[in-house]
Amino acid sequence: MHNTRVKICGITRPEDALYAANQGVDAIGLVFYNKSPRFVNPEQAIEICKILPAFVTSVALFKDAEVEIIQQVLEQLPIDLLQFHGCETGSFCRQFGKPYIKALGMDVGMEAAANQLENLSRQADDYYDARGLLLDSHAPGAAGGTGKSFDWNTVPQDLPQPVILAGGLGVDNVAEAIRTAKPYAVDVSSGVESEKGIKSAELITALMNTVREVDGELNGNN
Repeated sequence: MHNTRVKICGITRPEDALYAANQGVDAIGLVFYNKSPRFVNPEQAIEICKILPAFVTSVALFKDAEVEIIQQVLEQLPIDLLQFHGCETGSFCRQFGKPYIKALGMDVGMEAAANQLENLSRQADDYYDARGLLLDSHAPGAAGGTGKSFDWNTVPQDLPQPVILAGGLGVDNVAEAIRTAKPYAVDVSSGVESEKGIKSAELITALMNTVREVDGELNGNN
């Protein structure tokens, strides 16, 4: 049974988080990287977390943040899952005693593609206890959120951790992405926005309908 989980990242408003939850989104992402246009401070994040219903995962995203910053967020907010988008090592990620996922950059260059499987295997070993590996369309160690997709055929099917697919996903291409890579989950941000940090109810609804349709197709329900 294929049941693609969905995370909407870069939530900045409580009403967007609630709408996404009501549409069946599994997780919402809060960006604590202050160079991002979707950055939220703890006060904003508290208001967002307050309205989340049960069984919707709150994810805090960091990129090469200081330990103290991460600890402060965890002290102030009911965060369920950490997401690391920088050069954090496995030992760094696991020191907070929280489940985490690690973003890995999928460089689109031909030379990089040739080494992709070896690199991913090595990185998977370092993040052996990650709840998932998020494959995004950016160079390793660079910031995500480029809004560009990568070749989904390069996603290996034998990584020990669940694969979360990100990078340039939206209503128009999420079905093809799921059919090709068959990920555990998809992570969407700019693909459901009316402007940076502001989510579109219509696009969220369309995305969720599309994900359900392609899952039904893969499960032989069509």
